[in-house]
Amino acid sequence: MSTSHVIVGDGIAGSSAAETIREEDPEAEITVLTDEGEALYNRILIKEFAKGKLPEAPISIHEPEWYEERDIELHLNTHVVGVDPEAHEIETHEGEVYEYDKLLIATGGTPAQLPVENSDADGLHHFWTFQDARRIREHAEEAEKGIVVGAGLLGIDLAAICGAQGIDAHYIMRGNRWWRYALSLEGASIIHEALEENGVTPVFEAGVDRFKVDDEGHVTGAVTPDGEHYEGEWAGVAIGLNFNTEWLHDSGIECDNGVVTDEYMRTNVEDVYAAGDITQFHDVILDERAQNGAWGSAKEQGSVAGKNMAAGEPVEEFRWVSSYSITHFDFPFLSFGHPTLGDDEAERKYSENEWRRLAFKDGKLIGGVLIGDLSPQSTYKRLIREQWDVADRKDLLLEKRVDVDKLEAVAQPN
Repeated sequence: MSTSHVIVGDGIAGSSAAETIREEDPEAEITVLTDEGEALYNRILIKEFAKGKLPEAPISIHEPEWYEERDIELHLNTHVVGVDPEAHEIETHEGEVYEYDKLLIATGGTPAQLPVENSDADGLHHFWTFQDARRIREHAEEAEKGIVVGAGLLGIDLAAICGAQGIDAHYIMRGNRWWRYALSLEGASIIHEALEENGVTPVFEAGVDRFKVDDEGHVTGAVTPDGEHYEGEWAGVAIGLNFNTEWLHDSGIECDNGVVTDEYMRTNVEDVYAAGDITQFHDVILDERAQNGAWGSAKEQGSVAGKNMAAGEPVEEFRWVSSYSITHFDFPFLSFGHPTLGDDEAERKYSENEWRRLAFKDGKLIGGVLIGDLSPQSTYKRLIREQWDVADRKDLLLEKRVDVDKLEAVAQPN
């Protein structure tokens, strides 16, 4: 008798799990449910589409035929509203019930809305789906002035869209620099200068008290708590995600700003797994709970979940050093591991557009940021993966070319 697998979510985590289950079990029944109206697309490339740099065609990853060829049942525009783990059933908004032997939760999140007046105004954009990207691009092509809120990895995508589309924009940040939890002022200044070169003006130590709108409800600007006014008929907000766990209430599945899993992507409820942005997973390298929204991480989590679901037992753990790159400027930018965590750090500037910062915890490298030269990334990722004690050899780690042989002589992996 074949095993029934139901996957809620068709992002890279859910799709990767479906593909892995099919590879591991040719006879399995696989059903994928998604509330989106189109199959898997490349979330990394939609920002280039919104900038006007790419047509739609290269962004779709899976056509409906992909699912048919693998005998995977795909249901678009389907909202799951509840789960009954005892009965092994889930229910959709239309009252349909799907039975499962194994369930994967890969529903990701939705952009958080600023809790201020007029935050739902026309012309105010959140950037997450392909549909969002289409609306952003269409509006950006006709807008002259813009406002961006959110000093993180998604916010800078919105700022870059303004730069590419010729929008004169103000980028409002709460702290004194962009991504202040991962970059020092020295490193962030490289990003600030690049933004200004692209027509985007950073505004530090500021926030939004309310958005201004015209008589038709379209955004016309933003007002800070200090009373500063910034004009803009285009606005983008990226202040984090709300994770889609409402339908899990009363299910017994542990949630804590996402769905809690172990290193095998199992929840606390039998036969229920989770993968992707939504997971609060046990990071075996950190030996603590972590969350990571990077594309590569979500794909690997989906694959790990798929293997364990198909096997019916834990056969592979999620052990991964993620990375996230930004390609908006004349220089490359890459973060890896957990650059915002740790109890120690080291950094160095090598040239005008080349800088490096490393984060450590308990003597071990756990993450970092590279600007300008990405060549050390594979070495750093190896040191993280193998949990080397290297915090006392910052001099060697910050050399232009990291010499692993020198490190081996003074710091062995655990």
